Amino acid sequence: GVIQTTGICNFGKLNYYLGARAAEEGRESRYPDINFCEQPDAICASQEHKELKWIAGMFYWVESLQSYNSDGWNYIDELKSFVDNGMSGNNFIDAVSGIVNRGCHNPPCASGSVDGSYERASNFLKVLAELDLV
Repeated sequence: GVIQTTGICNFGKLNYYLGARAAEEGRESRYPDINFCEQPDAICASQEHKELKWIAGMFYWVESLQSYNSDGWNYIDELKSFVDNGMSGNNFIDAVSGIVNRGCHNPPCASGSVDGSYERASNFLKVLAELDLV
């Protein structure tokens, strides 16, 4: 996906909310015929649902990142602060990269340093510039 979906728990959550498990349990399901636990490659391989690459990334972003609140670092509060302070500096993107890549907001995390942190920050600033936000 746009953000690589990994781990049993993340595929299970996709299946529970959007996939076959939701349909099996009588909940509305956008992808009732896809069991993400049994077919994790459907995210990138599905010809019928090419949007899954984006759906999986957005699902992770909303479910895991926007709700992140750990050790005094709250995603929503930090996002507001970043915007209110002119969207400058790398502290926000470095923290978000740490959450996405390593599971913590203050890398290096117990699982290691953030992969490609310089490139992540550089790409983030390029997008902000293209959108005329900085």
